[in-house]
Amino acid sequence: MSLIRRSNVFDPFSLDLWDPFQGFPFGSGSSNNSLFPSFASTNSETAAFAGARIDWKETPEAHVFKADVPGLKKEEVKVEVEDGNVLQISGERNKEQEEKNDKWHRVERSSGKFLRRFRLPENAKTEQIKASMENGVLTVTVPKEVKKPDVKSIQISG
Repeated sequence: MSLIRRSNVFDPFSLDLWDPFQGFPFGSGSSNNSLFPSFASTNSETAAFAGARIDWKETPEAHVFKADVPGLKKEEVKVEVEDGNVLQISGERNKEQEEKNDKWHRVERSSGKFLRRFRLPENAKTEQIKASMENGVLTVTVPKEVKKPDVKSIQISG
């Protein structure tokens, strides 16, 4: 896509993200070896979508994860369990194809990949996980083992 990117600090819909460390040897865009680690570079195409918003609540019966993934089909989202107890939710929204005669005035919808991981507690039944998607919200339900307290009767002497 050939867009003219103009940065304006007073425009709340500016296409550029301000990087306070740009130009410094340890900033987010740096790839050289310095005392400070280089952070993953972000660009305006993936920044908003990269951190998909996810809620995690616990009920007496299950752990419930809800992820906002507007505009994605269920085929474009993956729900996996890694290493037996790590829930991984990932997906990708592709960029819209540009036609030669198109003239873009603003690009605010994000595209790109996202990946979120959650370490599940020991009482999670990972073999019974269910996922559903409705109106751009992915719901992942992880049932819990509900342990009944062991009650041992003690005989009273005397």
